[in-house]
Order: sequence, then structure tokens, then C-alpha cells
Amino acid sequence: MDLPGAYSLLGGDPAERVTREFLLSGEVDAVVHVADASALGRSLELTLELAELGLPVVLCLNMADEAEHKGVAIDQRKLAELLGVPVVSTVASRGQGLADLVSALGHARPVRRPPYAPDVERALEKLRAVLPSPHEAPQVLAGEAPPPPELRALVDGVRRELAAARGEDPAVVLADARHAVAARLFEAVATLGKPRVGWRERADDVLMHPILGYPLLTLVLLALFGVTFWAGGALEGLLSPGIEALSGRFAAALGGGPAASLLLGAWDGLAAGVALVLPYLVPFLLLLAFLEDVGYMPRVGFLLDGLMHKLGLHGKSVIPFLLGYGCTVPAVLATRILEDERDRLVTAALAVMVPCAGRTIVVMGLVGRFVGPLAALLLYLGNVGVIALVGWALTKLLPGEGPGLILEIPPYRLPRGRNLLRKTWLRLKGFVVLAWPLLALSSAALALAEALGWAGGLNLAFRFLTWPLGLPAEAGVPLALGILRKELSLVMLEGALPGGVASLALGQIVVFTVFVLFYVPCLATVGAMGRELGWRRTGLVVLGTTALGLVLGVLARLILIR
Repeated sequence: MDLPGAYSLLGGDPAERVTREFLLSGEVDAVVHVADASALGRSLELTLELAELGLPVVLCLNMADEAEHKGVAIDQRKLAELLGVPVVSTVASRGQGLADLVSALGHARPVRRPPYAPDVERALEKLRAVLPSPHEAPQVLAGEAPPPPELRALVDGVRRELAAARGEDPAVVLADARHAVAARLFEAVATLGKPRVGWRERADDVLMHPILGYPLLTLVLLALFGVTFWAGGALEGLLSPGIEALSGRFAAALGGGPAASLLLGAWDGLAAGVALVLPYLVPFLLLLAFLEDVGYMPRVGFLLDGLMHKLGLHGKSVIPFLLGYGCTVPAVLATRILEDERDRLVTAALAVMVPCAGRTIVVMGLVGRFVGPLAALLLYLGNVGVIALVGWALTKLLPGEGPGLILEIPPYRLPRGRNLLRKTWLRLKGFVVLAWPLLALSSAALALAEALGWAGGLNLAFRFLTWPLGLPAEAGVPLALGILRKELSLVMLEGALPGGVASLALGQIVVFTVFVLFYVPCLATVGAMGRELGWRRTGLVVLGTTALGLVLGVLARLILIR
């Protein structure tokens, strides 16, 4: 069970609460505490909290290569003796030490915690003696968990006594005690040598520079879109002739009639998924995984933190935005890390406008393919600008001040090809398992409707969207189906128009894409928002984004379509 990462089990962060609740659920056989060997002193504080729970633990000192790079040498045997648990050194990115880690699980033991300061130990002992679960004593002492009503007076007395003796809140006293013990453990087992200063340290001076970092970020995005467009165009050129030939043979073999239209429509949906979507989706997801694994995406978060401050949001709001470029569902779920309700609402409303992989395919497959990669990049930059303006307006309507950002910046690493392919497949699987069948079903339904003469009525039902946008009536159904998956709007548009997408004017292509970039997010995202924010607020976000998309689409029409 891979639990959410946490620096502490006593914080109010939802991820930390989930971790603690599972650890106390009684379903845990052993805990593998994956600690950062290059920052062992900080990591040992969580080890001490695990000791307070009494669970069997194996301490995994991961990123041992980074510890060596920083000049930190750790005496594993001595650390294992002091804590009484197996200690294993690993470099997980290269698979080193993982077999030893698995072997050590059979020898997991509860952590033998060195004592805290005498007054802290006395306070904890008093609480352990009366609480139903002794392991709750640190949480109750810190004020993170309410005691049973009949023990409230006693607990309050213990907390007041400790606070009076130290002159600080018991939560701070306990954290200080844990920090002091962790520091002593680190000093006992670690030897500090001279760190190696190389290109990685010097690269951050440039990539995270408060001025130079932004143009370099723009260049990275330009390279991302350029390579995606180039690779996608090349793959499309290789795949399209063969698929078109197969489509022609399939159509000739089926003949005419509603049944043939149904089967041919299903085939066209599948074929379009291969010829139009996959050529752009695979390179984009692969490059996104590369930027994540090389360590650049957290640095983007660091750079964008300044923008978050200007929007009236802070720190942690960066994380959902970055996740949104892959998929807006995890972006919405990531708003759980925000403690403030107002920040969660504003961040979720903005995150659903970030171009996810599906919207990126529409941008690349339409604007990038027919108008040019520079126009596609300008749409992306315009999207960032609109999100910034909407965020500024929302934070003025809903004033408040969110928490600051504490962001761990990982070291630069050369990604492993196997890891990149696995991460790409994990994200691509959503298209293959869910979107591809939807493409076939939707395309088949549209082909059958056309064969039965129903397409005109369907298009008329969505004329309230296509008419103000200056789009042909046939674009209505593709826009509606885009609510299921954004890729559907591209594929269905190709099948719905008599001459395909190429029959549209360049201005109409841009207008269609602008609307898709902003209007109502896909149903999976709507469902996630409903669970996280409530359905009333979700409805407001859906209506607001659709209205924004319509307004921006009409403005684009007035500028581009004469």
C-alpha cells in the first residue's frame, strides 16, 4: 500500500491524516519508511513518530547516491543498532538495494526510540496511562486529536503544565523534542565530507533565476510543443496512408445500409484514434514524463509560485496546476492539500481550464496541424494569460490569504527509459481503455444518425453554440461529445464534416479550439469536482467555464472570421 508522502503524522494536512489513519487501522504488517538519505536528519523525525505508533518498521535510506554527492556518509549498522530496526540503503531510480529491502521486511521491528526531554516523557507517560490507545498520546498532547470527554480535564491539565514549564504550546514542545533527538541520531551516525559541486548545482542558478527562469521556461515549452508537433506529424504521415487504404477496403466490403454505416462508423472512430490522436498523444506524454523524471517540473512550480502570489493564491496551488497538464482529474483531487476552503474552490476552478492531454491533442491536431506550431504555442500562452486574469478576478471576489509554499526540489536525474515508458503507458491507458471505445461508439452512433436522416436534428439542437461561434452546424455534436473526452471532439469533427477538418477555414479551426480549451471539463473531472467541492459549486464552475469559452470563442470569431 503506497501511502501519501508525509513529513509528519501530526499535521492537519488531509494526506497526513489519511496516512496516520491507515497506519492505525490494524491492517499494517510492516512499514517501509522511505527516507531521503541526503536529508537524513529531517527524515528521522518521521521515524520517531512511527516509533510512537509501535509498528514494525524497515528504514530505507533512499537516494544514497545523492547523499554521497552531498558528502554525507551514513553508518547503517550503527543506525540499525540505535533504532533496533533493519536499515537498508537504496538507489531506487536505478534499482539498487531493492532486493535487500524486500529481504529485510521479514525482520521488521518496532523502532526503539531514544527518550525525549524528561518533562516531555512525563507528560506522554501520564497520557498513555489513561488513554484507551496509548499510541494516541503524542497526538492528544499536541492538540491534534480530541481526548475522550471524561478525560478532557486531565488532558488539559497535562498540556497546561507542560506549556507553563516551557512557555510554548505543547505541539511546539513535542516537535522540538523530536527534532532534537533526530539531530542527535544524525550526528551519531553521519560523517560530513566535502560536497561535490557540479553542473546540477550551477544549472539551478540559471533555471530557477527570478528573471532568466521565465524565458527559459518558455523555450522549454516551445521545444515540448515543437517536438510533439514534429513527431506527431511524422507519425501521422506514416500511419494515415495505410489506415485510409484499410478504410476504403472496409467500406467496399460492407456496401450500403444502416448496418454497414454503423460498422463503418465504428471503424472510422477507431481508425481516427490511431491516425489523429495517438501520433500526438504519445510524444506529448513521453516528453511530459521526461520533464517530470529529470526534475524540471518542481522547478516550474518554484517559478510559478510568484505568479500564484500575484493572483492572490499561494504555494500549494501550483501543484494542481502542474498536474492539470497531464489530466485535470488528479489536478482536482490534489486540491485536497489546500487547507483553506476558498483556495480549494479557486484553484479547482482554474485547474480545470489548464490544457490537459486531451485538450493538447485538439490544439496539436487542429491548430498545430493546419495553422502551424507557433499558433498552437500562442494558444497555450493565451490560455495561461486567461487563467491568470480569471484567477485575479476570483480572488478579488473571494478575498483571502492562502498558505505559503514549501516545495522540495529534487536533484536532476537522467531518467531511465523503462520508467518513462511505464509512466507514459499509465497515462495512455486511460485513452486506450476508455476513450478509444467511446470513439468507436460515438462515431458509430453519428454514422447511423446520418444514415437514418437524424443528424440534422441533432445538429440543430446544438445550434445555440455553433451559430455564435461561426461554425458549421455539423460541429455541434462533436462539441457536445467533447464533454465525455476532449479527444472525441477532434475525431468526431473529422467524421462529421463532409470534407473533414480540412474543409474549415483557418479562423474556424482556431475558434473551435479556443472553445474546447475552456468550456465544461470532461465528465470524469466534473465527477471529481462534485465529490471534492460539492455539486452546487461544481455547477457554477461548469457554467462559468462554458460561458468563458463561448465569450472567448466569439471574440476569436470577430477577430479571425470575416
